[in-house]
Amino acid sequence: MLALVEDRSQVAELRRAVVELAQRGGFDEPSAARVALVATEMATNLLKHAGRGQVLIEGRVGAPARRLDLIALDQGPGIADLRRALEDGTSTAGSPGTGLGAIRRQADEFAIWSRPGQGTAVLARFGPGTKHARVDLGAVAEPLPGEIVCGDSWCFSDAEVGPSLLMVDGSGHGAAAALAADAAVQAFQEGADLEPVRRMERIHRALAPTRGAAVAIATVDRSQRLVRFVGVGNIGAALSSGGTVKRMVSHNGTAGHVAPRIREFTYPFEALPTVILHSDGISARWDLASYPGLVESHPALIAALVFRDHRRGKDDASVAAMRLLS
Repeated sequence: MLALVEDRSQVAELRRAVVELAQRGGFDEPSAARVALVATEMATNLLKHAGRGQVLIEGRVGAPARRLDLIALDQGPGIADLRRALEDGTSTAGSPGTGLGAIRRQADEFAIWSRPGQGTAVLARFGPGTKHARVDLGAVAEPLPGEIVCGDSWCFSDAEVGPSLLMVDGSGHGAAAALAADAAVQAFQEGADLEPVRRMERIHRALAPTRGAAVAIATVDRSQRLVRFVGVGNIGAALSSGGTVKRMVSHNGTAGHVAPRIREFTYPFEALPTVILHSDGISARWDLASYPGLVESHPALIAALVFRDHRRGKDDASVAAMRLLS
């Protein structure tokens, strides 16, 4: 869910929306209150320091854990001294200056990226066990403006074959596209122990009754220090490792209908890898090098900033990022 923050009336709207989502997700009353406080601080900060912005609200129940992400994004002046800005009592807007400090204290997980002239992204994550033992994850999935459901989806699994990330873009948009995306996610989850090619073949069969989808699977093979990648259709994919970014290759086709080649490509890595997958609602022209320090930031911030700056606006749009931690 994407909430625009352009005036003070939208602060209360955002607060109500996140409390409702937290309650539906099974958060208890004290946790929902923390979520509400952070949403209010985020929206207030956006208005004070950037004039306007947006808050991405991403909730998920299931693997790796029940969680709720709030990500505040702006294209304002940025923060020149992050360390000082995080200290309580520091403000450049004549307020008490507890905004970022309060957000960091209330969240179960906190991350921030900011650069002068490039704006700011702030992550507050809530939920038990949000820090997965093997990977960090972050994702954004938003429907075409005007649609109620999103035809893009993503999923993570961790089995013997290795941590795996799925990105699926149901053909078109709306309910039929979402139905195809849901079928792909279910087949992906049911095939958790399969190698990537066999897993994609399972998804291909499962999508036959639907309108089909573009689908990609990236699996980290720890023992071989490889990312095993299988893609059908127009899913953007990249591997960041050791300061370099490699684009990964999908074959043309539509999973569920026409997939003449389901083939695995392998990509070696040296340092701990970050995998980034996105639908074609995101332009492929993004470059992490244009965001100093972002490659080392939380994957949720990588996904959010790529979404902020490269969303096409004429389709569903999604970005997911997965980083190996050890």
